[in-house]
Amino acid sequence: MTPNSLRSFAAGLLVAAILTGGAYFFGPSEAKSTEKPGNKTENAAKQKMLTDKEMIDLLSSKGFVINTEDEWSDQLAAAAKANEKKEEKSEEKSNKETGEKVVYRTILTVSMGMTSIDVGNALERANIIESGIQFYKDVEKRGLANELRPGTFEVESGMTTDEIISVIFK
Repeated sequence: MTPNSLRSFAAGLLVAAILTGGAYFFGPSEAKSTEKPGNKTENAAKQKMLTDKEMIDLLSSKGFVINTEDEWSDQLAAAAKANEKKEEKSEEKSNKETGEKVVYRTILTVSMGMTSIDVGNALERANIIESGIQFYKDVEKRGLANELRPGTFEVESGMTTDEIISVIFK
């Protein structure tokens, strides 16, 4: 494009933007309705003349449930009681189940480049140990941080930290 035609194009864009902006700012601020004015007032008058009974019947016919404040508070209280009973039952079950110790088993794959921190975090995610950082500190105390063996190992939560370290490290 030549410089003159480029200027003309830019001037056209500027004029179009000014006209559009002017129409936007100085135009009507509300959209006009397509309904006739008479229909609007008739619909409003019909809606205002509904009694409470008619409104309840209309909503009930459309599938809505209508409750008074007292009925609503009674239903909320009943739901809260039912929820508390469920929680108590689940607590009783969990208390019974705590007598049984759950043992988690996992297969841990140690690849080249992994550190003892990575292994500790993986064991923590698998619920084998409580803290990955504590596992790392135990490994550091023993001086085994550089003795990590790549491979696949099966460990379980019933094992002690010493047993886990002896399986994974040289």
